[in-house]
Amino acid sequence: MIQPSIIAKAEALKSWLIKIRRDFHENPELSTVEFRTHKKIVKYLKEMGIDTMTGVANTAIVGIIGGKVSGKTVALRADMDALPIEDKKEIAYKSKMLGKMHACGHDAHMSILLGAAKILKEMEEEITGTVKLFFQPAEETVGGAKPMIEAGVMENPKVSAIFGLHVTPEIQVGQIGVRYGQMNASSDTIKITIYGASTHGAYPHEGIDAIAIAGQVITALQTIVSRNIDPRDSAVVTIGKIQGGTQGNIVANKVEMLGTVRTLNPKTRDKVIDKIAKIVEQVSGGMGAKGELIREEGYVALINDDNAVKIVEKNGKELLGEENVKIIKSPSLGVEDFAYFLEKSPGAFYRLGCGNKKRGIVHPGHSNLFDIDENCLPIGVALQVKNVLTILGKNHN
Repeated sequence: MIQPSIIAKAEALKSWLIKIRRDFHENPELSTVEFRTHKKIVKYLKEMGIDTMTGVANTAIVGIIGGKVSGKTVALRADMDALPIEDKKEIAYKSKMLGKMHACGHDAHMSILLGAAKILKEMEEEITGTVKLFFQPAEETVGGAKPMIEAGVMENPKVSAIFGLHVTPEIQVGQIGVRYGQMNASSDTIKITIYGASTHGAYPHEGIDAIAIAGQVITALQTIVSRNIDPRDSAVVTIGKIQGGTQGNIVANKVEMLGTVRTLNPKTRDKVIDKIAKIVEQVSGGMGAKGELIREEGYVALINDDNAVKIVEKNGKELLGEENVKIIKSPSLGVEDFAYFLEKSPGAFYRLGCGNKKRGIVHPGHSNLFDIDENCLPIGVALQVKNVLTILGKNHN
């Protein structure tokens, strides 16, 4: 079993962790404007005596522990931003900010990282190497991981391994979920415009009907996944918005569509985008119109390092029992910008159970009733500390 001292230290922080988490929950801030959150985290880290770097990427914060003795460098990451969702829970720590809510558990992630920081700082004299603490903004929107990496947080000293977690009510408190390899999809936003020619609706032959052509394009797009992608692979092409035309008796000269593409394999991603571009151009062209595709690249696919996952799995079994470590069978087609950190370093992203069916804590992320069983907080702390110590070669079993 994991050394009782680490469990005891994490459990001893429970009331402190809950207090911090509830403060964050009551005062959520949206992406790129996490100013109060930033100040709070810096204050906590300074109270612990942890050196901090700010200004590396908007509201991002990097804490540094150790570094006095050469060795490996391990990074832990927590995201900071909330969502534009109205908190509908009837609880004492309900969000005070109208239309804003920590509906995805980032308040818990920050609290867990602060707890891990506190324990690791107390063990600093035993640390051979360096621990970096990444508090990352804007995971829910523009992605704060990439700007942090571009600012050099993975270097000087170079990160040897990185670990991140995400609370999920789909897994019960006291359990974790791990997955080897592909964990989350990549994403792309697609903007399609069909240019036709307007005319009176009574004389459609004198114009080029962009709406009729858009219908053919949408139908053709549905064949990409069903007829061009290996059934053993995964891809999603969704058109979620379409608008065009000005009046019922006028043939539309322009239609705009907005959609999303999700894939797990980088090669599949390129193939799907290429097929979309050809369909938009060639179907439109064949019907006398012009089709245009604008692609906005989103997050890359999150692919875990197998050795890092083994560490999380082993530590989870030692801490929680073998029966409480679940292997996640299928990857998620949701996105997660922790993927950018994994492009630069081996690491693992895993799920921390926060659900409790008996207490009605069952609502999924991005729900206006989302909550967590706060007993997951010390579990997350102990696991992250243990993951760091494993990489640094410490026998805190």
